[in-house]
Amino acid sequence: MHNFTEEIKNEIISLPVDGRCCKLAVLSAFIRTSGSIISRGGRGGFEIVTENESVAEYISDLLETSFGLHVTVAGAKFDVLSGRDKLTFECLGEEARNFLAEAGIIGVDGANKFINMGIDGEIIRNDCCKTAYLKGAFLGGGSCTLPEESVYSKTGYHFEVVFFNKSVAGEFSDLLCYFEILAKLVTRKESAVVYVKSKEVISDILNLLGAENCLEKFDRLVEYKDKTNNENRVNNCSVSNIDKSVKASVNQVRAIEVINETVGLQSLDKKFFDVAAARLADKNASLQELAERLNISKSCINHRMRKILELAKSLGRD
Repeated sequence: MHNFTEEIKNEIISLPVDGRCCKLAVLSAFIRTSGSIISRGGRGGFEIVTENESVAEYISDLLETSFGLHVTVAGAKFDVLSGRDKLTFECLGEEARNFLAEAGIIGVDGANKFINMGIDGEIIRNDCCKTAYLKGAFLGGGSCTLPEESVYSKTGYHFEVVFFNKSVAGEFSDLLCYFEILAKLVTRKESAVVYVKSKEVISDILNLLGAENCLEKFDRLVEYKDKTNNENRVNNCSVSNIDKSVKASVNQVRAIEVINETVGLQSLDKKFFDVAAARLADKNASLQELAERLNISKSCINHRMRKILELAKSLGRD
């Protein structure tokens, strides 16, 4: 499941994006999560950074074919943590600046321009645009970690999207709320992270992203892990009960031996003598089994065994 994030992204980009408004929402969210506004040689614009070549090609194609922007490769740098090249693309000039304004990233107030610190409502005015924004955000800054299939896996379910701007991250959380998905927001170094850890919620998100193949794979893993975890709990519970039963039997045998060594078992009332004799005859039997052999109830044998334990304790030897 190590490349599950890549599988989700590859499935997202395989899906068609209909309408200019949805394409704009995808690109706006992508720049918010993996891009930045730049200025070089007096020319303003933006750059985007990604490790996924397929995503880079997809975003570049959207920019060029749908918005007529010219995107150039600015460089590639090896990232030690991921073990992959980080590709940097840039788009400069007046058309790039106009696109940033249309994407709601730059606001215009008369002759003044400013960076919009939140998500422009016009970008996500329709439900289809809201979903497209979620897709773009995941393509740019999203990841999904799943527990290993090993029974003793220490990893859990984790879905997150990283933003550079806490205000945008907060409004992204609100956008998820619109789809009845509750997420948490934390600050990590200079980034803001929106995340969920519930497998049920992650399943809902994958469905919302339209990643049906990944959703099926995810649901199969959840089913397998739940089944395995339940089996482990049953086994652990059984082992625990066996341990308790063995310990109780040892204590009972020790108490009976104490009574025998001090006052003798023949001093016991017949009903207690029968229980003591039955225990000595089968030290591994459960109380339920002993009760059936003596033709008495389990509560009755429990009561008599407690009396035997109390007698042994009163004799001054545990």
